[in-house]
Amino acid sequence: MDVKKDILWRVYLCFLCIIVLGVVVLGRAFYIQRIQGSYWTSMSDSLHLKYLPINAERGSIYSEDGNLLSTSIPVYDIYIDFGAAGLREKKGKRFYDNIDSLSISLANLFNDASADDYKTQLLVAYKNEDRYFLMKRKISFEQFKQVRDFILIKEGRNKSGFIFDKRDRRVNPYVLLANRTIGLSRGDTSKNVGLERTYDSLLKGQTGQRLVRYIAGVYIPVDGAEIEPENGKDIITTLDTYIQDVAENALMKMMVRNNSLHGTCIVMETETGKIKAIANLGRRPDGSYMEDYNYGIGKKTEPGSIFKLATLLSLLEDKHVDTNTIVDCEGGSKIFHGLRIRDSHLGTGSITVKEAFARSSNVAFAKLAEQYYHNNPNQFYKHLHRLRLDTATGVDILGQATPLIKKPGGKFWGKTTLPYMAHGYEELLTPLHMLMVYNAVANNGKMMKPYLVNSIRQLGINIKSFTPQVLVEKICSNETLEKLKDCLLDVVENEHGTANSLKTDMYQFAGKTGTAVTALDNRGYNKGNKIYQSSFIGFFPADKPKYSIAVVIQNSNESRLAYGGVVSAPVFREVADKIYASNISYSPYLQADTTVDSTAYNFYGLKNDLNKILSVLNMPYMDSAVAGYWRSINMLNKKVILNAINNPSVKSTVMPRVVGLGLKDAVYMLENYGLKVTAGGRGKVIYQSLQEGMAFTKGQTINIHLN
Repeated sequence: MDVKKDILWRVYLCFLCIIVLGVVVLGRAFYIQRIQGSYWTSMSDSLHLKYLPINAERGSIYSEDGNLLSTSIPVYDIYIDFGAAGLREKKGKRFYDNIDSLSISLANLFNDASADDYKTQLLVAYKNEDRYFLMKRKISFEQFKQVRDFILIKEGRNKSGFIFDKRDRRVNPYVLLANRTIGLSRGDTSKNVGLERTYDSLLKGQTGQRLVRYIAGVYIPVDGAEIEPENGKDIITTLDTYIQDVAENALMKMMVRNNSLHGTCIVMETETGKIKAIANLGRRPDGSYMEDYNYGIGKKTEPGSIFKLATLLSLLEDKHVDTNTIVDCEGGSKIFHGLRIRDSHLGTGSITVKEAFARSSNVAFAKLAEQYYHNNPNQFYKHLHRLRLDTATGVDILGQATPLIKKPGGKFWGKTTLPYMAHGYEELLTPLHMLMVYNAVANNGKMMKPYLVNSIRQLGINIKSFTPQVLVEKICSNETLEKLKDCLLDVVENEHGTANSLKTDMYQFAGKTGTAVTALDNRGYNKGNKIYQSSFIGFFPADKPKYSIAVVIQNSNESRLAYGGVVSAPVFREVADKIYASNISYSPYLQADTTVDSTAYNFYGLKNDLNKILSVLNMPYMDSAVAGYWRSINMLNKKVILNAINNPSVKSTVMPRVVGLGLKDAVYMLENYGLKVTAGGRGKVIYQSLQEGMAFTKGQTINIHLN
């Protein structure tokens, strides 16, 4: 009996414990569901639903002449949700019915795997019920348009499971052209450079949001739950693609020829300060060149003899010398406070200041600066300060270097500082700093702020425009300006000028050469370690300057040429030549000779074309033929007669005459005869391999030469 009670007691106790446990569980469930329900629901949503940012379409960067310099193109990643209800309904009938055709279409489009491989891949993913299966990355917009029309995919996301994730990829259509100035746009904007970084806040637009659901380890976008981003604004630069291309090619040609380390060529519009081109090239380990750094704006060096313009301005403005003042160059070598300064050409004696500038005498300018500013170096420094050589250029791009101009009385000022500064040493300046000074001389003393951006544009409408800004209204007196221009012109026009070999009869340009000794790998200026920086800065046309150009090239110890007159000046001349040739408005139109020309001329062409040309020129003519489309012109003493020639509309096996025709007309005529044409040269046809009157067969090849 006691045993029975003992067993019952234990059973009742266990039953009671179960009841208590059940009450506790139910109570806890009620508490979680009713009291903490909102908290756990929000936590669940935060784990399975969240907003991810959608980057806006980045704005584009344009040249002043309307060409795209940097833009974004859409690329797409293709994912498949094999758990989509429409794809799995009726035991996957829709999927299995279309998989063969879909696999063939994908294989034909991407051409990277066979249709069987695509089918196997899709079947495995379907059986595994992958919710966010990556099908393809970075397909182009053209491929995207084709894919979305494929069988099954065109039925929509719910039935096909296909998800297209759009992204933007940044491209520079002109690749190398002004690449460093335009800059690069990376995912991490802190690593951007150039205009892409400077104007990043405007280019990137306003970020949107996309609601995504976390399923099976991946986030899947939720349809209809997006906050659209606001696209970025466009930047319209001052760059001109033609001038930029000319500058880059001319710089590249010289640097490859001379095996130089790096260089820059900057073209500035004289009147406004607009930078029309800025080429920056650096040599890579494999010997090729690319835009690896903005040397024109971010690299400061000792400028060399191009700095003599600032010294000459100071001397003339303070009335210490005139251009015809005689200075003794002492044979091209002189010791200043224990250090020797030499000219590149020894033996020069007493010459005028103007000729010393043309010959680029270091001794002459060191002597003059020491003579007139030794007891008052602050006066010399005031001129440099007025020329803003101790101030950042203010150009509208990040990465500009801060110049270094020593101040009298400072801890870096020594006895040799003044004579060395006078001819371009013991100061650190960027090419853009020196270009601003030369441009101010060309612009009648008005120093303009250099700038790279014309306007900010949104949806094709300018929302902000930038106009030319004057930094210094007058850098010196008009009298000094005229003398400076005359000296700069003498560098080119004088038979002893350092750029005389580049003089041209087409137009006049003015400027100054510079050759600075620089240390190799910071090992000093000792013999064997020194290399040369070659420079030329000037403007053209000299009488009414339109553009100022700076060319600064850092040579290597393997470079064959060193002086600015043979390294940088030819680059200036090539750029100036091509800009000048592209704009005939620089020079007045030539007046036609009114004398009667007794020479007989013969031309060939289509009747309608010739009639139109003669009518525009107001030249009376007589057409001796009635039928046919082709005519020859005979002109003598202003009398014009048109004669009929070959008629390709008439079926013939006799070779026509094409000598004298332009390429377009010659090819048109010969192809109408059924001939295959190969051509070489330019101008008018001077030779045809199948002679006039010869028999030929249709499909035969004829070679023509033009000159």
